[in-house]
Amino acid sequence: MNRSRLFVAAVWCSLPATVALGAEPAAPLAVLAMPGSCHHGPLPPLTDAERALAGALEADVRRLAGEIGERNATPFAHERLRAAENFLRQSLAAAGYAPERHAYDVGGITVANLVVELTGRSHPDEILVVGGHYDSADDTPGANDNGSGTAATLALARAFAGRKPARTLRFAFFVNEEPPWFQTDDMGSLRYARRCRDRGETIVGMLSLETLGYYSDARGSQKFEACPPLRLLYPDTGNFVAFVANTKSADLTKRVVGSFRDSTRFPAHGCCLPEWISGVGWSDHWSFWQAGYPAVMVTDTAPFRYPHYHAPEDTPDKLDYERTARVVGGLERVVAELAGE
Repeated sequence: MNRSRLFVAAVWCSLPATVALGAEPAAPLAVLAMPGSCHHGPLPPLTDAERALAGALEADVRRLAGEIGERNATPFAHERLRAAENFLRQSLAAAGYAPERHAYDVGGITVANLVVELTGRSHPDEILVVGGHYDSADDTPGANDNGSGTAATLALARAFAGRKPARTLRFAFFVNEEPPWFQTDDMGSLRYARRCRDRGETIVGMLSLETLGYYSDARGSQKFEACPPLRLLYPDTGNFVAFVANTKSADLTKRVVGSFRDSTRFPAHGCCLPEWISGVGWSDHWSFWQAGYPAVMVTDTAPFRYPHYHAPEDTPDKLDYERTARVVGGLERVVAELAGE
């Protein structure tokens, strides 16, 4: 980022709330003020349900990143990508779903998104999507990126199986999020979001669960290289979950953060920033922005905290499953509210 853009980022990111540009009040530069209060202090004791969830999350991450390992659409790892897809399909079927396979070819290799749906009882045409990518980057088993987000999506799908939300609720497992397919026409979530748009579907919100499993109480563990002024507004201790979006998704972001803070005693911060700031669009939520849908990334902030990002050391033993379970439990309550259960 050159100096002029960094200066603009400093001005925008330092704003305490929504700021209008020119005469258009609906065009905020940045949205940083979020509803509710961030939790501070000790975390409450884990409930029995949270302990069970932590065990399930760990088992799924170990299956994806331990037993299966590196998984992507390369000649070296495409069979393991298919193994991960089969594991997810079998897990969803065991929970009572009939997964839809959205398949396409990339360089002679067939890859697929998997999607399951609970049709809304009173507003079936209003759709909430919760998803994460299940592929990993080259030369990494991808425990946190994105075994954690995949396991979280699977846990939420299991939690909602058989329930009857007012809005239609979809759980999606995307392929090809990682380079060299990232933000290209072969990115799985972009293919899917465009299909939703071509079908005229009304997606009222999308939550992208991305790299959710690493938390630290060490001072300085949270980095702000992408936007240094953010260090003036957010803690330098990486013990919180972040909700990140573009400014067009501000209404959804504020509702999600407010719901999470109201229902969950766990540190949570949210922000809506210009899309050109590094990291703001680094996951599947970006694809839904391209199709005109509001979307929010839920994350531990990935490379801005996790020391093993895109590395061979991104293994299951590096994750904090108990704190991840607290986050996923909070997300279940958020999704229930958004889906109008």
